[in-house]
Amino acid sequence: MKKILYFGIVGFLISCSTTKQAVKTGLKDNQTFKLTEISTDPTYGLTYKNPIQVGGVEKEEGPLNERRFLNALAGPNGEKVSYFRAGSCCPTKSNNDPLGFGSVMLDNYRVTWEGSKDTVSIYINMYDYGTLKAPVGFTIKK
Repeated sequence: MKKILYFGIVGFLISCSTTKQAVKTGLKDNQTFKLTEISTDPTYGLTYKNPIQVGGVEKEEGPLNERRFLNALAGPNGEKVSYFRAGSCCPTKSNNDPLGFGSVMLDNYRVTWEGSKDTVSIYINMYDYGTLKAPVGFTIKK
């Protein structure tokens, strides 16, 4: 029994340190992902059929990862962006559906920047992971 308890505790500690390390990888700071590339795909993140995959739900960091992504964006000329969550929409297939139905809802954010006369809809999937890039029309926050 002591061996089982010992290995259980060791396994838990290893998984916790691995999780913390994974969270730090790819972060500029705790509130911002470190993006290095701008997408050339005009649909990336701008249509519900090609959402940005930030993941994190399994670690209870899905909404935080959505904000981390949005915090990494800048307007077309480096302007500060602002955003708000417009709501959930658009069921999409996912093997990571916590309810096991194979479908999850995306989150839709409305994003604008200083001097802009309009807002842009960005679709984000917090259930699946993908390569993170800034959508066409945006730059990366310095």
